[in-house]
Amino acid sequence: MGDLLLVRHGETEWSLSGRHTGSTDIPLTENGREQARRLAPLVASHPIAAAFVSPMQRARETARLAGLEGARVDADLREWDYGGYEGITTVEIHRTRPDWFLFDHGVAPGPPEHPGESPEQVGARAERMLAKVDAALAEAEGSVVLISHGHFLRVLTARRLGLRASDGALFQLATGTVSRLSTEHRRHVVAGWNVRPPS
Repeated sequence: MGDLLLVRHGETEWSLSGRHTGSTDIPLTENGREQARRLAPLVASHPIAAAFVSPMQRARETARLAGLEGARVDADLREWDYGGYEGITTVEIHRTRPDWFLFDHGVAPGPPEHPGESPEQVGARAERMLAKVDAALAEAEGSVVLISHGHFLRVLTARRLGLRASDGALFQLATGTVSRLSTEHRRHVVAGWNVRPPS
């Protein structure tokens, strides 16, 4: 069985400023585009069986610049729905909720079209995506690549390793990086994390 490669999209203005970016569809910065371009040789060093990408432009642009233009768009790869915390920083949230932590408490309710998700709801979406990954790994030789978002990929990693969705808090993930989940003795393991290509 091949590996699972996780690509977090390149930098955006909101990732740079720490604003929670779920449903807001903003582009990469020029630095984010350069981060994505530099991922191409790293991704190409793996035989790829399938690639899936979030529908958001920051993920799709990262996929294209990293040489994964044929990636299939999948809505299950979208970022955590931050509900009422969309566009707000953790520092701002802490002014009224000083003990708030996303992975423990989830988000404040938002509008009907973006009501927000609990850690468990994000975990259920991650499990749906992992079922698609396993099907793709069974169908063809090589690795599967997911191009997505920081908080979602952290939850997906936790679920892949048999941890609770909230344990995604343990896996800090930077923009413009590749991480690799593999197997050892038939168990899922982290084989590489937050890898950036050489400058």
